[in-house]
Amino acid sequence: MGVKIGVLALQGDVGEHIAAFRECLADRPGSTVVQVRRVADLADLDALAMPGGESTTISRLIGKNGLYEPLIEFAGGVFATCAGMVLIADRVDDPRVRTLNLIPMHVARNAFGRQVDSREGYLDVAGLAEPFRAVFIRAPVATDVGPQVQVLARIPEGVAAVRRGRHMAFAFHPELGGDLRLHRMFLEGLEV
Repeated sequence: MGVKIGVLALQGDVGEHIAAFRECLADRPGSTVVQVRRVADLADLDALAMPGGESTTISRLIGKNGLYEPLIEFAGGVFATCAGMVLIADRVDDPRVRTLNLIPMHVARNAFGRQVDSREGYLDVAGLAEPFRAVFIRAPVATDVGPQVQVLARIPEGVAAVRRGRHMAFAFHPELGGDLRLHRMFLEGLEV
């Protein structure tokens, strides 16, 4: 049976998410990946990717496009990276960002500092047999998570990956680098 994935296409690395999910779904007939910009675009989605970008800008555009309530009420799974992790938290260290309250966690924006302090490295992630090459670009981290949140990976700065039910959030960019194991883990979680 086909799966329909949406990618929030307001700002950020939208194309990379579309390409990664299309590759993951290539062997599932009837599967599609679509851009989401309006409320109507959320119809019939099984899941939604919330890409990295600038969280204050994405927050403002979510409000401008009338997407806050529909995203809060969205029944599918959410795959959130970098700025997406900021947006699906219930608390963030910046009052300019209105969060969606989908995962109980406190997120610190730009936990690494400036752009030049961005980095990549190998990260042990729960559920993966081999380390994952994680690309952190002005990344956030979770500084506190609720008891029902599964921590998938930690770094010295804080929590870098979490799962709660059908939702997953990453401080890094799993759509970069060609390793699709986390996308596949997410898709498997939709079937539970």
